[in-house]
Amino acid sequence: MPGFFEYLVLIPSLLLSLAIVVPLSGVLVRFRANYTPRGLALDNEGSAVPHTGPVVQSYFMMFKRVWQIEGFSGLYKGLMPTLITTLAVSIVILAFLDTSHRHGAYRAPAAGYLGTLIYSLGMMTLSLPSAIITSVSITTPHKLPYLNPIKSLRVLLTPTEMRRPWIIYFTPGLLAAECLHVVYITLILGPLHRLLVPMAVEGSGVAYPEISPVKLSVYFAIVLVSTGILTPLEVISTRLAIQRNHASAEYNSVTQEVDGEAEEVTEFAGAEEDVIGLRNEAEPYLGLVDCAKTIINEEGFRALYRAWWLTLLGGLVSALG
Repeated sequence: MPGFFEYLVLIPSLLLSLAIVVPLSGVLVRFRANYTPRGLALDNEGSAVPHTGPVVQSYFMMFKRVWQIEGFSGLYKGLMPTLITTLAVSIVILAFLDTSHRHGAYRAPAAGYLGTLIYSLGMMTLSLPSAIITSVSITTPHKLPYLNPIKSLRVLLTPTEMRRPWIIYFTPGLLAAECLHVVYITLILGPLHRLLVPMAVEGSGVAYPEISPVKLSVYFAIVLVSTGILTPLEVISTRLAIQRNHASAEYNSVTQEVDGEAEEVTEFAGAEEDVIGLRNEAEPYLGLVDCAKTIINEEGFRALYRAWWLTLLGGLVSALG
């Protein structure tokens, strides 16, 4: 069991890491969620009108746009749900999982490929509501209170979701996209990593990657190919996560209810326009495949590969981890 000192160090170390991670991940969510259709829309009279939303071509352009419109506080949207989730997971890891003191590394129980898959799917399922709330809080134009979670939830969730929170698990296609992501990493990348970049253990018990230039090059090539598979799943997951659910008969099951924003919440001061554009909720994505097809048809194939280099970078870093 960890000692008091480890728990004492946990909070400041988490705050330091979140101070870096939250702005970067928040910009990533906005960049992948931004709706930029190529074609013309139709107004109420049936006339063609050009798309007027923000067209942001890169991750760094989105970072600049967030800073210019919402400022420093805008970069930290989604901080509270991220902090609460990270703190809870860290405490569970410290208290219950394998806590070998090799450079402070904490790892999941070794249980073979099937056990690892079950563990990973379980963790994903438990964290899915937090991931959804975080994504919605990042993409909302409203300035949410940090210390009033009930008011924030009333803004972020529809009345149906507030009454039946489990319904978010049935957001069309979201759970399937997340499961495919976990399965690919656990059953394909994981075994290939162990085969091509195995871990050696020194006499002191410190593990380090056993590097063979040829095998490492092959694994880097596999990571590159995997980026082409994982990035679209991540973009699709982002789009589906920000779709809201309700059960009114006169609306589609994933569109926002008319009275969905009962709370009065201010928007960012001086913001004359939203940071990102969102797709019309009256025509939601109906599932994983429909989301992929719709993004390609409306925004082009490249929209599925937004910030692909970040997915690639994460894979390359994990190769040596």
